[in-house]
Amino acid sequence: MSEAMLSKVRKLLAQAEDPACTPAEAAAFMAKATELIARYGVDRALLAAREPATDPVGDRVVEVVAPYARDKAGLLAAVADPLRCRCVRRRQGSGFAMHLFGFASDLERVELLFTSLLVQAAHGLAGAAVPAGEHPAAFRRTWLAGFAQVVAERLCAAEADAVAESGAPSAALVLADRSDRVQRRLAEVYPRLRTAPARRLAGTGFGSGAAAGRRVDLGGTGVAGRGTATRGIAR
Repeated sequence: MSEAMLSKVRKLLAQAEDPACTPAEAAAFMAKATELIARYGVDRALLAAREPATDPVGDRVVEVVAPYARDKAGLLAAVADPLRCRCVRRRQGSGFAMHLFGFASDLERVELLFTSLLVQAAHGLAGAAVPAGEHPAAFRRTWLAGFAQVVAERLCAAEADAVAESGAPSAALVLADRSDRVQRRLAEVYPRLRTAPARRLAGTGFGSGAAAGRRVDLGGTGVAGRGTATRGIAR
């Protein structure tokens, strides 16, 4: 991103992360940040269709550490997939190494949003009361699952609206081609990829986490070979 836009987005995200913010204020900040990020993604994709060297396909590794490493990895996948990136989850010590594939501009957007959402999720979990008699870890895992699911839905809507608002008839085709190229790159690196099995979570925090994801409000308009592929959060 340009330094001016990056500075503006970071400022909006920092305001949304501030625990002193009311839910309504945080939602407003996140809505504007996500709108800018989604528009940026479409603009870069259309530019790269004309000038491929400006936005190459690449990859990077993001370390996800304990506690709740698997749940954080699920949140990262929930952010990456709507932004046309793919994740491969690899075990690394007590956590995971998430190998991300995507175009440079999309990888940049994923990391920017994921970092902010981790902070916001931590604030949300800190304020969520664990029901009497329930194991805190079980509650928090389902809370994070609900949070991630709503975040993914919001991002999908933001990206779709950004495409519609771009006014470019070829935008959908350009983005579909980019998704195919990312998938081909992943298959080159992980030709024997297998899909992670669905999780079975026993806690009761899903609804509370989903509500927190809705309060974050990502705009509503707007943004594995020997490893295991992670596409989202299992219910």
